[in-house]
Amino acid sequence: MTDLATRPGAEEAPIDDATTPLDTDAASPADGDGDAPKLQWAPPEPAPRKRHLALWLGIPAGIAVVALVASSLVLIAPGTSVAGVPVGGLTPGAAADAVQTQLAETTVVLVGALGDPEVTGAELGAFLDARALADRAFSEHPMWNLTTWFADPTSAAVRIDAEAATATLREAAPALFSDPVDATIAWDAATASFAATADVPGTGVDVEAVRLALQAALADGTERVEIDAAPAEIPAVTVASAAEESVASLNGMLDTAGFYVGDERTVPIDRAALASWISVAPDGEGSFEITADAAAIQPMIDGLAPLVNRAAEDGKVITDSGGNVLREEAAGISGRALGDTSGVASDFAAQLSTGNAAFALPVAEVAPVVTTLARRIEVDLGDQRAYLFENENVVQSWYISSGTFGNDTDTGRFRISAKLSSQNMGNPDLTKAPYYYTKNVPWVMYYNGDEALHGAYWHNNFGNRMSHGCVNMPVDAAAFVYSWAPMGTEVWVHS
Repeated sequence: MTDLATRPGAEEAPIDDATTPLDTDAASPADGDGDAPKLQWAPPEPAPRKRHLALWLGIPAGIAVVALVASSLVLIAPGTSVAGVPVGGLTPGAAADAVQTQLAETTVVLVGALGDPEVTGAELGAFLDARALADRAFSEHPMWNLTTWFADPTSAAVRIDAEAATATLREAAPALFSDPVDATIAWDAATASFAATADVPGTGVDVEAVRLALQAALADGTERVEIDAAPAEIPAVTVASAAEESVASLNGMLDTAGFYVGDERTVPIDRAALASWISVAPDGEGSFEITADAAAIQPMIDGLAPLVNRAAEDGKVITDSGGNVLREEAAGISGRALGDTSGVASDFAAQLSTGNAAFALPVAEVAPVVTTLARRIEVDLGDQRAYLFENENVVQSWYISSGTFGNDTDTGRFRISAKLSSQNMGNPDLTKAPYYYTKNVPWVMYYNGDEALHGAYWHNNFGNRMSHGCVNMPVDAAAFVYSWAPMGTEVWVHS
């Protein structure tokens, strides 16, 4: 009998059943025992395979966990809503689309208008910053943060394009609309002033009420909302108060319009002429805009020179020999000459648009010539003659009569200190000094106490001593000196 046994070490060296023959050599388990049964080596039993089923089942589960964790990093937490729209489990981009889509598809029903027309948020130009709201929702409520799940709703203000909304509503319910009429400004020739007309309000659907209805519907998650379609008053863009304010400014311009040199309105501007230069129109923002036509202004600019230019008036002053002014004969008035006017028309047009009609002209001053006349009187007792000097030149000379011997005229340098056009001289009581009395002595000019230059009508013996100490002069000569010599004129009396 041959038993099959497994070769020692066969577990480490597996046999290829197809190529490895069985070893049939007989061997005794104990040497010398010839009767022992013969053994034949049998192929080893195949080793049992290792089981990896748990590993293969665990890989998909791990991937799912990783995916879940990764998605929680980019999704908004469950239970989050933005402006009434649920956005939990969405990315910020998808959330923004959901919010904007909900707003665009929300329908407003105009109850009471013909046919109860309907308009959508998209048609009304309704919008909000959905992406910013979604990004904020994700920032404050990320899915990975369990403490932010099911937070309070986030509100948001719906905005609306008023112009687009009005156009849509007008098309949907034209019977509710009438256009407002703006206040206007016009020139009134009868009063030579500007006047305003009143504004007239229009009617239409209240766009703000529509916006609030859309916002409420969005917050409530409602896809349709009804509003009362009763017409609401629509104010004019430019109202009467704005027109009256502009009229006051315009009429103020008319009152002051002109071309100025300093504070002097040298060339006034006719009110109707100014009105013809300017245009007044609504600025679209509730007020009025003033514009002026430089080309219309230019003809008046071309004619300014003869109205503005003025020759200087020369001056004249009387002085003593030291240059001290004794009298101003003529003050001297500066003249003026109009400067470059090449840009005046355009500059004035620009200034008128600001509401200022007082234009300062470019002028150059023309200085006057002031003549200085140094005057003095010289009385030569030896020649019995008076000389009038002007800038050291003799301009007039007459014979005089000075004091008789015993009543000598004093010599020296004096100044005229008093002037009288007529005076009684002497003493009516001829028994008392000075023992003479002369009435109505003309053109009296005192220079040394009671000594004076004056006219003498009672004699014609000039060139000889005749007086009681005064300097007698022919009446017409005395009148000339009286006017010619101001107070303080130097009088030099010498022999």
